[in-house]
Amino acid sequence: MKFLAVALRNRYVTPLRIAAPMAMPANAPVHDLGSLRIDDHHRSSSSWGKRLAIFFGLLVILGGLSGAVFTFWNSKPVVEVAVVQKSTNNGGREALLNASGYVTPRRRATIAAKITGRVIGVFFDEGTHVSEGQLLATLDDSDARKALDSAKADYSASKAAIADLEVQLKNARIQLRRAEQLQNAGVQTEEQLYNARTASDSLQAKIALAQSQVISSEARIQQAQQAVDNCTIRSPYSGIVVSKDAQVGEMVSPNSAGGGFTRTGIATIVDMNSNEIEVDVNESYISRVQPGQPVTAILDAYPDWEIPSRVRTIIPSADRQKATVKVRVSFLKLDPRILPDMGIKVTFLGAEQKKQPGAEAAAILIPQSAVHDENGKNVVFLVKDDKTERRAVTLGAKRGSDTEVIAGITAGDTLVVKSPGNLRDGQSVEVKK
Repeated sequence: MKFLAVALRNRYVTPLRIAAPMAMPANAPVHDLGSLRIDDHHRSSSSWGKRLAIFFGLLVILGGLSGAVFTFWNSKPVVEVAVVQKSTNNGGREALLNASGYVTPRRRATIAAKITGRVIGVFFDEGTHVSEGQLLATLDDSDARKALDSAKADYSASKAAIADLEVQLKNARIQLRRAEQLQNAGVQTEEQLYNARTASDSLQAKIALAQSQVISSEARIQQAQQAVDNCTIRSPYSGIVVSKDAQVGEMVSPNSAGGGFTRTGIATIVDMNSNEIEVDVNESYISRVQPGQPVTAILDAYPDWEIPSRVRTIIPSADRQKATVKVRVSFLKLDPRILPDMGIKVTFLGAEQKKQPGAEAAAILIPQSAVHDENGKNVVFLVKDDKTERRAVTLGAKRGSDTEVIAGITAGDTLVVKSPGNLRDGQSVEVKK
């Protein structure tokens, strides 16, 4: 088998013939690896292209950075401003401390129903003046009135039962007297006399029981009447309605027993005669505040109106988070323009001092946050035509969170009280609303 395989392979294998080398033409080009070399002038033009590409790339990056810097430099920072005002003379009293707070009423209540029920009538609106005991709203009292009618019916039945028993008792007493007479005459037995006396005593006991039932019926009538009265909501004191919290058809409950859609109040009433000022005083300056101390108050809504006031009380508790003590100030004279939750600024005054000849008039007070230190100089920024104006100022004594300005600004200037740290002179700004 091996010899047969070798024979077949030799039969079909074609012998390889090696051709003789061909003769080359005389003018054929000679191929040389040196022809692939890049000339020096080509190398220099390529390096210049790279340099130009790098130059234009840097130029684009520089342009982007310049645009970003220009945009940032020309963006308008948002600032908070306040109009500079002079502090009042305060009748020769020294201003010891300045603070801000809100008008709060001592008597402010949300009127609610004592029971759960459906509102069927509302007889007020926001801003309505109400007097003590005035009807505000009514609830559905159909169930309560049915219970009242049932109690009254029980009462009537008990009274009728007493009348019937009294008639029976009258007859029993007649029978008892007759039995006593017959017993004395020896005509009737003692047993008949005993039975007559027992019938009389039994009727007296039934009448006493019926009278107790009458008293119980009267108590049930009062309870049912109270349930009916609870369906009417009245004002507990005179005041002004500041919030209307329920409408006709809604369910009201004192504890939301009817679910998430149940109202818990009918109206919120404020006693305007109990308005006072509530301020938070830094605990570092609370020693300057005393009960009965005179105070000058200025509402944010009426900056030219000075309201004489007096410290009513200092709450004997401090807020550890804010490091403040709550002080309540009473108005010496109330005014309809004073509304709850209005912002107000107060000045706590010291003892009255005699005004010296040539003494300065009212001083200018500004927040300490408006003063900037530039190389040892105190400067502030004013806003005029939406641009800042740098002013050097001379400061006086500090009064709480404010400081007195002796020179540099005048009343009526628009002062920047809060601003970014990089504010500069002549910069366009946007005033925070």
